[in-house]
Amino acid sequence: MQLHSAACSGKWRASRRRTTAVDRTISHVRRPQPSGRWTMKTARFFALAFIGLVVLAALFLYLSPRADRAEHEGAEQAIYGPGEFPIADSRVELEVLIASESTKEELEKNQFTSYVEQKLGIKFNFVTTSPSTIDEAEDVLFASGDYPPIILSGSLTTDEQVRYGKRGILRPLNALIDQYGDRLHEIFQQRPDLRQSLTAPDGNLYALPAINECFHCWYAQKLWINTSWLDRLDLQMPKTTDELYQVLQAFKQKDPNGNGLQDEIPLSGAVNSWHSEITGFLMSAFIYNTDTNYFYINNGRVGLAAVQPQWRDGLAYIHQLYSEGLIDPQVFTQSIDGLIETATRQDDVLGAITIGHIRMAFNNGNNTRQSAYEAVPPLIGPDGYQAAGFFSSFDRSTFAITDKATETEAAAAMRLADFLLTEEATVRNEWGMEGRWWRKGKPGEFDEHGRPAKYWLEPEFAQSDTRNEVWAQMGLLYRDRNLRESWAVSPDPYSIVGYEHRLYQETRNKYEGKEPAEVYPDYIFMEMAEAQEAARLKIPIDDYIRSNMVQFITGVKNTSADWEKYVEGLKKLKLDRYLELHQNAYDSYRQMQKP
Repeated sequence: MQLHSAACSGKWRASRRRTTAVDRTISHVRRPQPSGRWTMKTARFFALAFIGLVVLAALFLYLSPRADRAEHEGAEQAIYGPGEFPIADSRVELEVLIASESTKEELEKNQFTSYVEQKLGIKFNFVTTSPSTIDEAEDVLFASGDYPPIILSGSLTTDEQVRYGKRGILRPLNALIDQYGDRLHEIFQQRPDLRQSLTAPDGNLYALPAINECFHCWYAQKLWINTSWLDRLDLQMPKTTDELYQVLQAFKQKDPNGNGLQDEIPLSGAVNSWHSEITGFLMSAFIYNTDTNYFYINNGRVGLAAVQPQWRDGLAYIHQLYSEGLIDPQVFTQSIDGLIETATRQDDVLGAITIGHIRMAFNNGNNTRQSAYEAVPPLIGPDGYQAAGFFSSFDRSTFAITDKATETEAAAAMRLADFLLTEEATVRNEWGMEGRWWRKGKPGEFDEHGRPAKYWLEPEFAQSDTRNEVWAQMGLLYRDRNLRESWAVSPDPYSIVGYEHRLYQETRNKYEGKEPAEVYPDYIFMEMAEAQEAARLKIPIDDYIRSNMVQFITGVKNTSADWEKYVEGLKKLKLDRYLELHQNAYDSYRQMQKP
């Protein structure tokens, strides 16, 4: 059974998919590029890499059969302009790359697939791959030269867009948007900053993201605490780092689960999941920190939090928690599955959890115990600092047209993209056909802001198997805040259908407005050479930060005796150049954002 939570954003789903392969939410690691030095060692590396690509390509094509394609035989036909359906006199076949857990055959029979095909007068030929391997699949396809005309549900970073755009693999969308992008023009008029953000340094727009303005996801770096334990021990919600320390001590020593054993785990988290690392939340009481890039902005200057004295103080604080047994010793190695196993134990042993939203720790089900957890506000540190991590609605693009597309296919693909971005398509992408799981709002039903609700969702939807009815946010969509927050809210925030409302309230009341005035963008362009250089530098720098972070916290290294050596190690990894590259990118980004 495939379960869908109304609170799960497209970003969360995409993030979780990739955690089994290339982790997006923890590090945004890019694949390394050749440095230009050619040695026997690098020759062997690339020979092995080439063999690996061939094997992957064979495996990929075996697992995802593709229709025979004979150089796009057939005459071109005219594609009608915006607003006309179907989009052509005769059906247009579109071969598209899709990242989906569903099989090709299941997608072909999907109700939303049929709806789009009938509405536009097109026929999909799906090239499928698992969401967890979409990054590798794109690499294999582009390297082999045997890629489809359209990427419909992809994972294209900004540097990949520049690289493949300059090589002519990705087709510029500018002219197609001008001719067929009626909905896109509307969106760009409402959000001029969006078009600027999506434009590459050469002035071209090579790809489009799925926009999902999930309010609680913007502030997803949260700590959730067991309030039933707080009540049982007569404790208040912690507001400072010192108060959290005292609460965790009480959780460990005073048997809040009442079984007579000292078996409580005061604080836990996980690796390779959506904002589940304990350091993301805890460090932000000392210096601004996200678990994606470790950047902060001060008066327009890009800095790295992990070399600042406040970072050292944060490490010392977390080490104190760890050394006193207040942090789960598995926290730096366990996956989300391990965290779920601990959280759902019958003996109720878990006091606090770092996770994007609390149901993740309970396997996205309606386990009644998750109702006891509330979000802890961003903590105030010993120097009075307090910050909430902030994340944008997207960091990769989903849709692109390649040079394999004929003029007819390119035009039809843009009409498809433009339609998928409409409210009509977005609602059906996520919730299916009207009358099945959702309907228009009725008098007496109110949305998140107390306005008459525009839509109402059947409570059973969240726990129903809808895989053959919806795309579940696959592909393009435009789910802005106005749409997300226009649905009827349940008066019970702890019900299944009230979960989104609960997350909204927790975020608005405790996190909104506590982010810095400037944060480093998740979606930012660099020139191709600089992007490749930054990608090469990022991997060893991020790995070095993470490995040393664990060593400082667990006591293998000492924050007093070993700090200077740690900082010198980062400098040897060309930290100054790394920051210079990101400063250049940020300066260009700010220039683009000016009216």
